[in-house]
Amino acid sequence: MSLLLGLDFGTGGVRAGLYDLHSHKLVQVAQAPYATHYPQLGWAEQAPEDWWAALGQACRQLMAQAGHPKVSAVCVATTASTVVAANASGEPLRPALLWMDCRAGEESAYTAQVRHPMINHGGDAVEWLVPKAMWLARHEPAVYASAQRLCEAVDWLNFRLTGRWVASRLNASCKWNYDTQRERFPLELYEQLGVPELGAKLPQEVIPVGGPIGPLCADAARHLGLSRDTLVAQGGIDAHVAMLSAGTTGAGELLFIGGTSVVQLMHTPQRIDVPGIWGPYPNALLDGQWLMEGGQVSAGSILHWLAHSMFGLDAAGHQALIREAQALRPGSTGLLVLDYWMGNRTPYRAPDMRGAILGLSLNHGRQDLYRASVEAIALGSANVFETWRGQGIDITRVVAAGGFQNNPLWLQATVDATGVPFEMVSHDNLTLIGTAAAAACALGLFGTLQDAATACTTQGTLIEPDPAAHDCYVELLARYRQATESVAPITCRSLPAAVSTVRPAA
Repeated sequence: MSLLLGLDFGTGGVRAGLYDLHSHKLVQVAQAPYATHYPQLGWAEQAPEDWWAALGQACRQLMAQAGHPKVSAVCVATTASTVVAANASGEPLRPALLWMDCRAGEESAYTAQVRHPMINHGGDAVEWLVPKAMWLARHEPAVYASAQRLCEAVDWLNFRLTGRWVASRLNASCKWNYDTQRERFPLELYEQLGVPELGAKLPQEVIPVGGPIGPLCADAARHLGLSRDTLVAQGGIDAHVAMLSAGTTGAGELLFIGGTSVVQLMHTPQRIDVPGIWGPYPNALLDGQWLMEGGQVSAGSILHWLAHSMFGLDAAGHQALIREAQALRPGSTGLLVLDYWMGNRTPYRAPDMRGAILGLSLNHGRQDLYRASVEAIALGSANVFETWRGQGIDITRVVAAGGFQNNPLWLQATVDATGVPFEMVSHDNLTLIGTAAAAACALGLFGTLQDAATACTTQGTLIEPDPAAHDCYVELLARYRQATESVAPITCRSLPAAVSTVRPAA
């Protein structure tokens, strides 16, 4: 039996999964952790060599558990905008700047002021590769000058696997301002941003998701416990690759990932510019489609912080708190929370916005604070949905996955606040199955990546919104937006224009 190997590098570790294309099942999964370091407030770094060590550990464990089967192809997905500075042989020159690292706030704000066609597709977010490259050039000029390669985690890992420096068209389009229509890097934009050398430091060959990169090199084959004839397929951003197995590739279909943060992804067949939403990115994942992305930086991380750091609860205590908060009706606490603990991704694109708890009184208990915080996260999601709807984009189908399936209060609140049924996938393996679909495409087993995605689609369980609760959340959303307009001038160094321009759909 020949299998496909999917690799999903998340924030806390790598997961490796063997996928059987004939039964459409993951037959075995293994994982290994790696550490994140926080050298300063707002900074987050990881050691690329830790990724490599964890990969070897997870793969060798996986192959032993599965009885060392034949693996035909492997594909990698990673967090996006986790930036590596390396020499030509792949040796890192410093720790990688993790996706959540927000040290490049000033550089990000500067990119938002620049006028260039490719900026319209994104690039003014603090998480992106380009602002982080600008920060390195400004604050660590020796490292920047010595770096023969500035790339993302997926590019560095693919180099270690194959010995080839290549870029994922998905990452390049969404995070580097790469022009997929003319197939070129915007060198004049990089020069305008003060990093004219950046174009030469990026991997020059851009390969779409599901395209072949090459066979494993000898060192990688030994490290993973695989044959050298195993093909490496191009992958990309973890959540975006998950769209392939979620089946959310058609118009009006949205993938919702609820975990530490929230990611919302959808395609349109033609270009629609939505203020505050990242994109649209042409041909980023699928040929002929425009990809758009919404999201929230802080989501499950807020609830973990509240339950564990502030209230000192263990896992069982957290679950008990969830049950206590479930007994409260939406909006009944009298509290209004803003979920901007680590800034706002969309629709305000403001990394320096901060959270707030309004309406406190001495009669409030921890279940009230928790309930209101869950509602804030749900309202943040509804705010993104309404931003799309305000431009005439109808969200007709939502497939959901992620850790919020373990928090029934948060899950139902999100469904009620958005007013759309969610098809909840019971596992967190969408990215692993998506990488398997890309690997199958690279092997030529399907004519297109869309065909591979259709064959690997995962089914979920339908969760319906409560009409009465939705009506309540509609009122709460208006208050949430009003509070954002009032609080943002206090917490932001510079008020994002979108705070006063984004309005609910009529």
